[in-house]
Amino acid sequence: MKKLQNIFYAQSGGVTAVINATACGLIQAARENSDKIGKVLAGHNGILGALREELIDTSLETDEAINSLLYTPGGAFGSCRYKLKAADGNTAEYERLFEVFKAHNIAYFFYNGGNDSQDTTLKISEMSQRLGYPLVCIGIPKTIDNDLPLTDNCPGFGSVAKYITTSIREGAFDVASMAATSTQVFIMEVMGREAGWIAAAGGLAAEKKGDAPHIILFPEIPFDEPKFLAKVTDCIKKYSSCAIIVSEGLRNQQGNYLVESTKTDAFGHHQLGGIAPVIADIITRNLSYKCHYAVCDYLQRSARHLASQTDLVQAYSLGSAAIDLVLKGADGIMLTIERKSSEPYEWAIGTAPLSKVANAEKYLPRDYIDKEGFGISKKGREYFLPLIQGEAYPPYKNGMPDYGGKLQFKKVKKCLA
Repeated sequence: MKKLQNIFYAQSGGVTAVINATACGLIQAARENSDKIGKVLAGHNGILGALREELIDTSLETDEAINSLLYTPGGAFGSCRYKLKAADGNTAEYERLFEVFKAHNIAYFFYNGGNDSQDTTLKISEMSQRLGYPLVCIGIPKTIDNDLPLTDNCPGFGSVAKYITTSIREGAFDVASMAATSTQVFIMEVMGREAGWIAAAGGLAAEKKGDAPHIILFPEIPFDEPKFLAKVTDCIKKYSSCAIIVSEGLRNQQGNYLVESTKTDAFGHHQLGGIAPVIADIITRNLSYKCHYAVCDYLQRSARHLASQTDLVQAYSLGSAAIDLVLKGADGIMLTIERKSSEPYEWAIGTAPLSKVANAEKYLPRDYIDKEGFGISKKGREYFLPLIQGEAYPPYKNGMPDYGGKLQFKKVKKCLA
C-alpha cells in the first residue's frame, strides 16, 4: 500500500483570538480524510519549526484536545515573524526546508497568516518548482488588520472589531460619569499600521448622535490638529465628555507617522505604538482638558472571551475547506471569504492566486469614512456590522475561561542534523 503523504501546517505573524479555530478545522478535516491524506505535522513557532525540524505530531492528540483549539486564544503551536533568506542566489534555507519535508514525507504546505506570510507561501511554492520537489502550497488568511486583498474580510478581524466596539462603549460610559469633576477625554489606541479597519470598526458603537466614539483618527485621513482640537471642544460643549479612537498608524499632513520607532521587524516594518499619549498631550497643552488613555495592544487580538461567532465560524470553515480544496487539486492559492449579501449576511469560500495577495495590502475605502473624516459612513457600518455578530464564549472554570492544558505537543523524532 502506498504511504500517505503528510501535511505541514504552521501559524505565522501576529496571532488572533480565532487562529486556532482554523487549525482545528484543518486537523479535523484531515482526520476525516485519513484514507487519502497523512498526518498533520504542525511547525513549532511557524516556519522556524520546519527549519529546525521541530514538528508537532497532531495525530497523537486526542479528539477532545483538538476540539479545545476552538476556544483557545493565541497561537497554540507557536508563531513567528521570520523572513526566509535568499540573498544573492543563496537558497540554503529553502533547501533545508525541502530536506525536512522530504525526510518527513510532507507533500502539503499550509501557512496560516497575513500579507508577509502569503509572500512566504508564494516563495516556497516557486522554490518547490525550481528545486523539483512536488509540494502543494496553500495560504490560509489570518490578520486582525483586515488588509489582505481579494478577500472580503480576514479571520481574526471580526473578534477584534467586537472587542474594540465593546471597549470604547464601556470606556465612554466611565468617562461620561466623571466628566463634571474629573476626566473629560478618553483616548483608546488601536492597531492598524497602514489601514484603519480596526479603528473604523469601533465606530459601530455610535448608534445614534452623541454616542461614543465621538472622534476616530484614521491612517487614511491626515491629522489636522486645529480641526481636531475644534472637534474635541465641540464634543465637550455638547456632551460634557469626548471618547476618541486613534489608530497607531496615524499620519501627519506630510504623510509621516506621528509616532514611529527606529526598530523594525524581520520584514522591515517599523514598530508603531504610543500615539495615544501624544494625542492626550496635544489636547492637554492646547485645551487644558484632563485626559486618560488606554493602549489596547495585545489585549485586542487575544480577547477570546469576546470573540465574534461569525469570525469563529469563518476561521474554522477556512481550515476545513483547505483540506477539501487540496484533495480536489488546488495549489498556489490563498483561500478567501466572498460576501454575497450584507443583509441578510451571506458568504462563501473562494480562492485567489498567491501571486495576487503576497505582500499586497487592502486599504479602508474613503467612502467607509464620513464626510467630516471623524467617523464611519452608512456604507462602512453596513460592511462592519455582520462581522461582529454572535457570541462565542469559551467554557469557564472557577470563574475564568478554561484555556489550554489539553494538548500534548509531542514532536516527531528528528531525522536530520
